[in-house]
Amino acid sequence: MGELASESRARAPEVRRTFARFQEDPMGTLRVVLAVLRARRAFRHCQRVGERARLFGSCSVENQGSITIGDRLLMHGGTVRCEMVAQRSGRIEIGSRVFINYGTSISAHRLVRIGDECQIGQYAIIMDSDYHTPGHLKIPGEARPIVLGSRVWLGARVTVLKGVTIGEGAVVAAGSVVTKDVPAWTMVAGVPAVPVREIAH
Repeated sequence: MGELASESRARAPEVRRTFARFQEDPMGTLRVVLAVLRARRAFRHCQRVGERARLFGSCSVENQGSITIGDRLLMHGGTVRCEMVAQRSGRIEIGSRVFINYGTSISAHRLVRIGDECQIGQYAIIMDSDYHTPGHLKIPGEARPIVLGSRVWLGARVTVLKGVTIGEGAVVAAGSVVTKDVPAWTMVAGVPAVPVREIAH
């Protein structure tokens, strides 16, 4: 009983802030509340979902492995739904304060790790396996981990292929295909993506 009272006291300021926002903008606050509830439902089979995950639109989730999501995820799946698939022994790890735009597809046979404060543009594809071996379409391809450092920005329609690590603060230009590691604080562009310039930080 004491624990419940303590938790209620701890959440009281947040409740007051939500009520104040509701008085100022009732429809906007309602949209956010519905997005939080939508996220809880869509991500209910994930191993962990942090506080205030919000989902506007929809996301298809298939979890045969492990999916963990940090605090304050913001996902827009309204125009085209997003999708996350963790195959058996595959892990998807999403950090805190990550933004994922519509049409994004994330697939892990081994590991896809997305660091804190990453920004992922619409129709991005992040997959750690090719799903087949060239010349042998019925043989599954080798899976190799994908790691995005914190504050990485992927533009629209970016594809990140297996075995790639993208360093902290890197930017990938729209339409690029990333086949090799990207150094931290570097902008890359093209098919395949190559360094364009360093980013001041």
